[in-house]
Amino acid sequence: MSWFYRRVARPLLFLQESEPAHNRTLAALAAASGFGPARAVLRTCYGAPELPVTAFGLRFPNPVGLAAGMDKQGVAVPVWEAMGFGFSELGGVTCQAQPGNPPPRMFRVIPEEALINRMGFNNGGAAALADRLTRWRQRGLWPGHPVGVNLGKSKVTPLDQAAADYAASFTALRSLADFFVVNVSSPNTPNLRQLQDKAALNEILSALQERNGDANEGPPKPMLVKVAPDLTWEALDEIVEVAMHHRLAGLVATNTTIARPETRDPVVLRLHQEAGGLSGRPLRTRSTEVIRHLFRQTRGRLPLIGVGGILSVDDAWEKITAGATLLQIYTGLVYEGPALVSRLVRGLRERLGGAPWTEAVGSDSGG
Repeated sequence: MSWFYRRVARPLLFLQESEPAHNRTLAALAAASGFGPARAVLRTCYGAPELPVTAFGLRFPNPVGLAAGMDKQGVAVPVWEAMGFGFSELGGVTCQAQPGNPPPRMFRVIPEEALINRMGFNNGGAAALADRLTRWRQRGLWPGHPVGVNLGKSKVTPLDQAAADYAASFTALRSLADFFVVNVSSPNTPNLRQLQDKAALNEILSALQERNGDANEGPPKPMLVKVAPDLTWEALDEIVEVAMHHRLAGLVATNTTIARPETRDPVVLRLHQEAGGLSGRPLRTRSTEVIRHLFRQTRGRLPLIGVGGILSVDDAWEKITAGATLLQIYTGLVYEGPALVSRLVRGLRERLGGAPWTEAVGSDSGG
């Protein structure tokens, strides 16, 4: 199936601009989500073997998850499990509906196996996502793997009101997701990354955990923070301090980068001029460095979801041994196709050789 994707499907998809191709693919997957025979075919073609992992009180059928940004609106929730994912993260969702940045806003950097995007949290808002997730549950189509929601800040909300904005989104979705990721690291909402500052992040997490601790709403949901790869080690250490203080369940490392690798390729140079976050292979090394640093600083006490430049089993194993308990992919799907999920899980099983998963996590962290 990988050969077919690389030689047939990908060239056809790459004839289209990046965002239209994404939207058409997602529309097809959304249609398949509500059609049992279609899900069965996808499961036969792309289903992954079991490689169970337990993290922040949840059981994951395997450690390879869908990163946020692929299914912002929750239109294809049932299909991700059929395609072999061990979990999925929906969103980013904001409290208020917003169109995002004007197109074009997504670009393929094919020589580097990368994407640049400046989508800007385009989504229908937290209430609309809550309605859609409720309908999936009512139809009996909720997946058997954990489902997370990525929370962003509405563009129109001032920074000093960010805590209330995040808390409102969380309240609307609290009962519908298994875990939540606080996104203060996207480069595509003006000034959003300022919320990674210790004081601002402390205020946001205080508001969220206050809502999360409401006993009338049931047990607290695991809460994580997604960090940028461009932060200094000192800034990352401050985030760790805040995360531990608020008893977060984990961290997601990393978001896209605003950095651009050196190149003499004129096509790549032109694309590098586009504003937005860079993902894919150029991000691999830096995201792994951040994972290794966070694992050392927390002594492995705070589970990490590793994301950034995972296109092969070697890439995935590098993240795990650096300290990631779970993984997420997005850009890898664009370049390697849906068979990547199963290939990663099978490859990780082989690398383990029967050893416990916990022995592999952080085994090359140097800590």
